[in-house]
Amino acid sequence: MPHTSPTDGWTTCALGHRHWGLVGAAGLLVHRPGPGGTEALLQHRVEWSHHGGTWGTPGGALDLGETPADGALREAREELGLLPGQLALGAQSVDDHGGWSYTTVLAVPTGDLDPSGLVLNRESTEVAWLPLADPGVVLHPGLAASLPSLRALIG
Repeated sequence: MPHTSPTDGWTTCALGHRHWGLVGAAGLLVHRPGPGGTEALLQHRVEWSHHGGTWGTPGGALDLGETPADGALREAREELGLLPGQLALGAQSVDDHGGWSYTTVLAVPTGDLDPSGLVLNRESTEVAWLPLADPGVVLHPGLAASLPSLRALIG
């Protein structure tokens, strides 16, 4: 059963953009070294979702009083079946729009993380390790805009 919360819903930020999550949102960018550079574990969003058909991080609306790290971990568990013990959390990047923000929490896998072993919910059609330098797919616009600063944080 999908998680529902009183903070699920649309809001408009000070920049006039429409966002999901009445008290903000967070997502988890899992990354690892790959043969051609850093790879990110990205999910292909279902067509009916906001920015459907794009690739992005597991994430969503924060619950009231929930930290961005806890929210990102909850969303990753709900959407991909990832468990907190499979990840080591790192830096966070906040995209503040005035009255609404999205926090990307960086994480690395603590062991081998094979996407074929993940259990996806109805919000994803697939998940894959993709090169962060050039994923070769259409990214969620929020992730695409944040990618330069996220790459710098990863190093």
